[in-house]
Amino acid sequence: MLGSIQCPARHRRAVARELRKLKDVHGLSPGFEPKWTKVSPARFDYYSALVDLFWNDRDLSFRAIVIPDKSKLRHDDFQQTHDDFYYKLYFYLLRHWLDRRHEYRVFLDIKDTRSWDKTHRLHEMLSNSQYDFDYKIVRSIELVRSDQVPLVQLTDLLTGCVSYANRGLASSTAKSRLVELVRERSGLSLTRSTLPTETKLNIYVSQAREKAG
Repeated sequence: MLGSIQCPARHRRAVARELRKLKDVHGLSPGFEPKWTKVSPARFDYYSALVDLFWNDRDLSFRAIVIPDKSKLRHDDFQQTHDDFYYKLYFYLLRHWLDRRHEYRVFLDIKDTRSWDKTHRLHEMLSNSQYDFDYKIVRSIELVRSDQVPLVQLTDLLTGCVSYANRGLASSTAKSRLVELVRERSGLSLTRSTLPTETKLNIYVSQAREKAG
């Protein structure tokens, strides 16, 4: 499961301010990092406010790619490691956003200390897909720490929500309520692919094929 949020550069600081305000309103410290793993009944109102902020902001869009069953992945057939596949997913996740009329900066939550080489390759692949050999469309791809970038934190929350729905989990009342809230706001099941043209909340659920024989 991978997720991403698209936000115009001119709007990024305004969103960050609104996210900081929500922490203050709900009595949370400025350094508190919202995460899907932290969703609880005691903080449900705060997390539901984050969902509302996303949904009410016309400049924010979310896209996710879901792999329902990792056991069906055929890495050997494609001579790739699971880590290679992870970055291929990033390619398909991000390519969907690209429009040659605009420029983009991409911020990825840092995965490990070996991420730099694969991030460089991802930048190259995205640029080549747009015949952008001078890197004028995808200007940069940067590795960042989620605790320092509010929009990455919001991405984590929405990604966790869609993942929870697709895993069919119900162990947390607060998380289940948040899933229902997103379903209500979007009118989507969260477990099926949306139309490719869906802009606010776009989901692609991959149908991996079984290995022959």
